[in-house]
Amino acid sequence: MTRNEQGLLSAASITTFKLNGQFLALAEELARTAGLTAAWWQVLGAVLSGPLPVAGIAREMGLARQSVQRVADILVERGLAKYGDNPAHRRAKLLVPTPAGREAIGRIGPAHADAARRLAEVLGEQALANTVAGLRALSAALDESFPEL
Repeated sequence: MTRNEQGLLSAASITTFKLNGQFLALAEELARTAGLTAAWWQVLGAVLSGPLPVAGIAREMGLARQSVQRVADILVERGLAKYGDNPAHRRAKLLVPTPAGREAIGRIGPAHADAARRLAEVLGEQALANTVAGLRALSAALDESFPEL
């Protein structure tokens, strides 16, 4: 590894850590409009397109299974999600959003749209699209370079 490569890795890491904090703060603000937390929104959002087991949500989101389990249990307790049978695994129940959970996510929509508009106004829509593509490429490269993680 050259010094430049090492510096780029450090810069990418530090910038990503900062972005993570910024996105978490924004997510908390947006989720609050629907009576949710960012963590609840993240887990509930993971199952909007179809039910998943807790372990599957954790893998998809890069989170610890135990933390996803705690959030899933809270969502079920509050009536925002429910557990369903998993034909592939008797003990690993599937998390499914309830109508109340879908409604809560829907309440985030207007504030989410406003945040997206504001960001695109500052950065430009094409630059934002290019940034997303770059972030996806970086994530894929990390997966390929470090499959053990």
